[in-house]
Amino acid sequence: MWAVGFDRCPDYWFPRQCPRAMAWVVPSSSDEDRERIIGPGCGKRVHAVEYGWLERMRTVSLYAYRLPADVFRPFGDAAVVAVEPVTPLGPAERVGDLFELHEEAGIALRVLPNLWPFWDAVVPSTLGWSGIRLGNALPLSVE
Repeated sequence: MWAVGFDRCPDYWFPRQCPRAMAWVVPSSSDEDRERIIGPGCGKRVHAVEYGWLERMRTVSLYAYRLPADVFRPFGDAAVVAVEPVTPLGPAERVGDLFELHEEAGIALRVLPNLWPFWDAVVPSTLGWSGIRLGNALPLSVE
């Protein structure tokens, strides 16, 4: 079983199939990249989604399990894994309003017509970044 720790939970504050691109400040991030990609006054992290996902973000009922940490081991940069059966600490809990969660965590939530121009700026930058379900993003239109 794989899971994510508290620090990476915001990566999953989205409907299941929702494509999202995320960027955050790391110690080696340049001030220029922070201002250019995250934006002035927007904190240290930004998540981006496409307009087509707004209604699902407003209406989804997202649930999460709390799991015992001691059976998990690091797996890559963002996840942890357990190789034995894991029993949740209780029933699944409703995560809540996804917009409110982002606001409370100080994460800028950007809504874009298309994720690819943002993604193309994030990947070569000095920021930390992650993209999830990008295969579900709209194709980049050539004008």
